[in-house]
Amino acid sequence: MATRSSTTRRKKSTGRKKSTGRKKSTGRKKSTGRKKSTGRKKSTGRKKSTGRKKSTGRKKTGGRKKSASKRKYSRGASKSVESEMKRYKKGKAGSGPGGKGGKVKSRKQAIAIGLSKARASGKKVPRRKKGS
Repeated sequence: MATRSSTTRRKKSTGRKKSTGRKKSTGRKKSTGRKKSTGRKKSTGRKKSTGRKKSTGRKKTGGRKKSASKRKYSRGASKSVESEMKRYKKGKAGSGPGGKGGKVKSRKQAIAIGLSKARASGKKVPRRKKGS
């Protein structure tokens, strides 16, 4: 019968360390989520009202403001934009010459096509901006 040596065998480790139950601190303090106040309130930039409004001498009229300027877009131009928007909503609007450029996918594009059609037919529409 062979006798075992007096040295004890070690168990093979599984690669994981046993936790001691205590977390290591990273050296940084936890913030509570609230900033410390400096003691002074920030002003909102508005003065508090004192109750009554001061009269400016003129009486304000209710309703829409009437402007003296003429229309920028003619009624016919708005009709062409309206019809193009209807085509866009149905999914029938196409970009490019003859609508062969593909489907119109945005409202802005549909409005732009309607305006360009109105310009081509000679309706009153302001000129295109140089940038776009």
